[in-house]
Amino acid sequence: MSATNKAVCFAVKTPGDCKSLVQILSRVGDKWTIMVVGSLADGPRRYNEIQRFIGEISQRMLTLTLKGLEQDGLVNRTVFPTIPPRVDYELTARGKSLLAPLQALFAWAAKNKSAIETSREKFSARKVTPENSRG
Repeated sequence: MSATNKAVCFAVKTPGDCKSLVQILSRVGDKWTIMVVGSLADGPRRYNEIQRFIGEISQRMLTLTLKGLEQDGLVNRTVFPTIPPRVDYELTARGKSLLAPLQALFAWAAKNKSAIETSREKFSARKVTPENSRG
C-alpha cells in the first residue's frame, strides 16, 4: 500500500476496504464530479445545460463523468421518448447526500483562499538552490 493510501485509510481495518474507499474518494473528489454534482444541486438538467453551467468541460469528459456518476448511483439518467429524444440528469438520494460535504469543502476553500494564495506566492518567490530543490 502506498504512503498516500495509508494516509487516506487511517481509519479502516483491511487493505481491501482501503482500496475501495480510495476508488470512491477518487470519484467524488474529482474536479469534474464536484462541478457536475454542483450543477445538479437545484434539480434536473439536460446535458447541454450542465455543459453550459460548468463551461470549461469537454463533451468527452462530461460524458465520462456522467456515466461514472450514474454507475455509482449518484445520478439518474432519464430518457424521454420525444423527437429528438430528451435526456435529463438528476441527483439520486445518494447524490444529494454528497452536497453537504461538498458545501463544507467549498466553505473551507473560501475561508482559506487568501492564505493559500499568499503561501503559493511565497513558495514561488523562493530561490531554487540545490539544497531546497529536493521535494
